[in-house]
Amino acid sequence: MARLPELHFPPIRLRAREQRGQVEIWDALRNTYLVLTPEEWVRQHLIAYLVSHCGVPALRIVQEYPVPLNGQPQRADVVVVDDAARPLLLAECKAPDVAIGRSVFGQAVRYNSVLGARYIVLTNGLKHYCCEQRGDSYVPLTGFPDFSQG
Repeated sequence: MARLPELHFPPIRLRAREQRGQVEIWDALRNTYLVLTPEEWVRQHLIAYLVSHCGVPALRIVQEYPVPLNGQPQRADVVVVDDAARPLLLAECKAPDVAIGRSVFGQAVRYNSVLGARYIVLTNGLKHYCCEQRGDSYVPLTGFPDFSQG
């Protein structure tokens, strides 16, 4: 696997191994090794950031959160739930070489139409965007581009 880029997150330590020619990393939340893909690299950094810098208890973070959408099973990358296990934050992680644009925002909004999380985070590890759902609209919280244009 090619060297993964340094992300715009604080550095993290990962337990890794090579298995059948693939690099795998230990996912402490799921208690299993996962293939280290570029998207997984971003996801693990986001989760570490949520826990270590935002104070989110690890038990409130769900990866691959099921989203039944139009009769098709989908999965949100990361969901943080509140005290009552309701989605509070929905995060979509993309590989560092994937631009965060209108299609990624649309994917998150579609998932959130089912989940009803208050916050949406979009990240490719290099750029991070956050918005808050207020009524029928999403209000930018951090440098959120206007995906309705162009």
